[in-house]
Amino acid sequence: MKNVLILGSTGSIGINTLKVIRRHHDRFRVVGLTAYNNLDAFERQIREFGPRWVAIRADLSGSLRQRLGSRGVRILDVDTDLEDLVSMKSVDIVVIAMRGAAALRPFLKAVQSGKTVLPANKEALVIGGDLLIKAAKKSGARIIPIDSEQSAIFQCLEQKHSQEIRRIVLTASGGPLLKIPASRFARVTREQVLKHPRWNMGAKITVDSATMMNKGFEVIEAKRLFGIDAGRIEVVIHPEAIIHSMVEFEDASILAQLANPDMRLPIQYALTYPDRLPCDVAGVDFFGLKQMTFEKPDVKRFPCLELCYDVAKAEGTSPSVLNAADEEAVELFLQNRIRLTDIYRLVAQVVAAHHSPPHVTLDAILAADRWAREEIKRKIHV
Repeated sequence: MKNVLILGSTGSIGINTLKVIRRHHDRFRVVGLTAYNNLDAFERQIREFGPRWVAIRADLSGSLRQRLGSRGVRILDVDTDLEDLVSMKSVDIVVIAMRGAAALRPFLKAVQSGKTVLPANKEALVIGGDLLIKAAKKSGARIIPIDSEQSAIFQCLEQKHSQEIRRIVLTASGGPLLKIPASRFARVTREQVLKHPRWNMGAKITVDSATMMNKGFEVIEAKRLFGIDAGRIEVVIHPEAIIHSMVEFEDASILAQLANPDMRLPIQYALTYPDRLPCDVAGVDFFGLKQMTFEKPDVKRFPCLELCYDVAKAEGTSPSVLNAADEEAVELFLQNRIRLTDIYRLVAQVVAAHHSPPHVTLDAILAADRWAREEIKRKIHV
């Protein structure tokens, strides 16, 4: 029986993780859950799974305590107590389902504590991937990605050596704007952007999918996780979203991971690794599928993707600046204060203005994050 802690249990990744645990309750015990502000969903999860520790915003802890009554649950502060929570001895597996740069500190503490860490969070690996990988090697922690593309690569690379790899091919659905002419991008609305054709995701990641910034983040993430230069990581648009990613080896053989798009699959694989257990997801119906198509991404339509490649090569604290500037710019778009095309313009300007320090430390990464956010606000006079 493995003890599982889920950071961000009320989001889509957290909900799907609990679905997997519910099906395999003989293998996993939920010992901790965290949320930010979805009190109703959080209460239901706590009542069903009975964790020993939970964390939520401090101003909501009183309401949660009143709702739960005398259930013997310890309520912590989601903004200050996550590092203590992930390092508890009774925690075996930490699922990083929370989004944003705020995941970096608890992620780092979890690997320093030797836990098995299952990240769906891209941002922490983008801005602090080198620190996380080095800490995991030192402590013996294991990082098993549950993002579908990174999980696919992880599965294709099992028992393989990095020197055998010719290239990694990351697939992308193309997002909600794939069929919209680039000339209309400046006029697309928030509502149009949030209608993703394949995935039901949070607003921020859906906007990143529309700009392909999300796929660019995955390039940096794959570079970190698998120790391969960004120049050997290729992005291919695959609208059917059946192939989740591929690896080409030195002998020109290609291994691909295929499955119907459902986050329960990579989550379950990571939880049960190296075992494969039954799952409720239906297999691929190749006769019903009829075809699989592939397109080369147009960097003129999606300049954020090229920007991410440039940042991946630059390294230093540039990835932290990229991520922070994007988070701020996307939030401004969601508030209808800037156009979609302004996201790239603002982020690229901030990245170009940044000068990375000679040594990348946690403090330097977080300082770059703060600087980039202030720069975005300054540019639009928030």
